[in-house]
Amino acid sequence: MVKGFSDNEFKNDAEIKDSKKEKKGLAAFLKGKKFTYTLPGKKQINIFGSIVLGLNIILILLVVLYLNNQEFHDFVFNIGR
Repeated sequence: MVKGFSDNEFKNDAEIKDSKKEKKGLAAFLKGKKFTYTLPGKKQINIFGSIVLGLNIILILLVVLYLNNQEFHDFVFNIGR
């Protein structure tokens, strides 16, 4: 028995052509556009890193304040009602 494709297989080119319908909406708009992705620069990485670290530090401080300060705990509890 020979490996590979047989000559007796049914070719369904018509089904493949039917499945390729015209694109609609956003896909049709973006069909001709070419997008390129550029890696962020060192300055942009530092800015986003600083923002993330700053927000994490603020979150940790607020959690510690919430757990240790009863007045702040009551304030948060009353705002949440």
